[in-house]
Formats: sequence, structure tokens, C-alpha cells
Amino acid sequence: MWLHRYPQTQAVTNLVVDSACIEVNRRKRRAKTDQMDVGKLLTMLMRYYQGEKKVWSIVHVPSPDEEDQRQLHRELMAVKAEGTHHINRIKGMLASQGVKLPIRKDFLSRLEEVRLWDGSKLPMALQAAINHEYERYQLVNLQINQLQLSQVQAVRTSTAPEVEQVRQLLRLKGIGMNSAWVYVMEFFSWRGFHNRREVGSLAGLTPTPYQSGKSAHEQGISKAGNRRIRAMAIEIAWTWLRLQPNSQLSHWYQERFAKGGSRMRRIGIVRLQANTPLGVRSSTDTDRRLF
Repeated sequence: MWLHRYPQTQAVTNLVVDSACIEVNRRKRRAKTDQMDVGKLLTMLMRYYQGEKKVWSIVHVPSPDEEDQRQLHRELMAVKAEGTHHINRIKGMLASQGVKLPIRKDFLSRLEEVRLWDGSKLPMALQAAINHEYERYQLVNLQINQLQLSQVQAVRTSTAPEVEQVRQLLRLKGIGMNSAWVYVMEFFSWRGFHNRREVGSLAGLTPTPYQSGKSAHEQGISKAGNRRIRAMAIEIAWTWLRLQPNSQLSHWYQERFAKGGSRMRRIGIVRLQANTPLGVRSSTDTDRRLF
């Protein structure tokens, strides 16, 4: 982001443009050079300042403080993914010897008691590797606890406007710390939305219709935009099914999608999330094939 901020300190107006909205020739093979790209950008810039505001999309760049607010939950997500990697590695090493052992607090003591199919102990080198992997997993857990504690302390003591938004979302039933924090820091605290279509578009949950002549079908959701919000919205929808099994939405999902395969259930959960609390609305209110 510093490349955007530096010209502004030199009294130069800088616009960050979404690269996906830059017009290109649709031929299969087309000439492309830096000189041609600059010429195209210059032409579109002239059109923009002549009043054609929809010629491209201007990216809203966060301030340094707003950008820094997103680091806490992003680090937490990364560390959680690292913890999952350590668990999978431990389970994989045990599975190679035909052993299945739950990873709990007493894991190391129970590991000493593990016996293989012939009654022998785990090989020494393998057991040492598992111990080292478990130590790394414990370190990751410690970091996760510290990051979660930082979130809790911020919600309890901070007077920042964005943290107040987190508190407001936490008043909703079924919305926890992780989902409220991600929604506020990624979306609501600094972005300027004008309608629900912009929200759905940024989350990558808008449909992509295809219509040409007699051919008309849906190509699925765009999956562009903020993947963290999209993942959290889907997670909230699955949680809704588990915690609200008797709701009208849950019955609608069970009747329409639950009897199908895993792909059909994933299609349905995307539609369900648009109607759950904090659901990101797509640009249509009709049932469409989203995948």
C-alpha cells in the first residue's frame, strides 16, 4: 500500500484500479506489450475524468490504521491453519503404523503406551518426530490463546469505533467473537458500501449468469473478492443448521438440498447463508444454481 501513499505525499493524485475491470480485446490471441497497456490505461483515465465514472472500478485503499486492524484476526486464522497442519501430520505418522490416537492433553503419556500390531513399541526415531511435532502444536496453541485473549481484552476495554461495532454484532444470537471480528475488520469498519450488491460482490457470492441467443444458464458464484468473509459466511450457515434445526430456513434447506449429494448440499448452503444473520446477500433474491 505504500506505493499508493507515497505519490499522495508528493501532491500527486493516485488512483488504484481493479485490474479485472480494465478493458481488453476478447480475441484468443492478442498483442500485449507494456506500451499498449499504458496507452489503454491512459485512454480509460481520460474517459474517467471526462465523466464516464463506470469505465473502471476504483479500489478503496485503507488507511495505515485500518490496515493494521486486520492483522490480528488474519494472524489468528493463519496460526489456526498451522495448528491443523501439525495435527494432520501427527495423525499421518501414526496412521503409517496402523495406530489411531486422539490428540488430547495426555497425548504424550498415552503415546508411550502405544503398541503396534505385533506388540512392539513405536520406533524410537518416529516417536521422537511425533514428540517434536506435538511440541510445535502446543506452541501454536499457546499463540492462539494469546491472540484470542487480545481480542477479548479489546472488546472489554477498547473505545475504538470499530470495536464498538464488534460489540453490537456480538449482541446477535449465534454470532461469536471470531465472526463478529472478521465481519467488522474486513468489511464494516472502513469500507463504504452503497447497496447489498456491493456487499455480495466484494464477498464473491454474486451469481454469474450466461445468456447468448437461446443459451441461458448460471455459471456459479464469482468467488472473487474477500475469501475470509466468504468462508465465514458459509461457516455461519452450517452453524445455523446445527443450532437451529427447527427453523423455517433449516426446513427449507432439508427439503430442497439435504437429500442430494455433497455437491448439492454445498450449493444449498451458499443460498442459505444469504438469509442467516450476517448473511451476505447476492444480487438476486431468486433461487439460482450458484455452483
